Amino acid sequence: QVQLVESGGGLVQPGGSLRLSCAASGRIFSINAMGWYRQAPGKERELVARITIGGSTIYADSVKGRFTISRDSAKNTRYLQMNSLKAEDTAVYYCNARINDATYWGQGTQVTVSS
Repeated sequence: QVQLVESGGGLVQPGGSLRLSCAASGRIFSINAMGWYRQAPGKERELVARITIGGSTIYADSVKGRFTISRDSAKNTRYLQMNSLKAEDTAVYYCNARINDATYWGQGTQVTVSS
């Protein structure tokens, strides 16, 4: 079984930064892609950023230039560096991974941007 453990959420003022981490553990043979989704109250879950096994990245238009996804393959961990945070970035952020041809979700971490 594979597990995803997220960390790094919290409360930050507008313009501030946070870094989220997602660590995968268990019987891992191949991580095809990992990324982050978010869901704000009353809204649908949306893709924030994703990185593939080949290193290709994709970002939501709303976070381009502010968020950066990266990886530490040796640790099976992906990071989401979030800069210049805005109130509209407030949401629960979920790690998502395609591992061993199956899809997994983390438990979610709250990010609140407020003064």
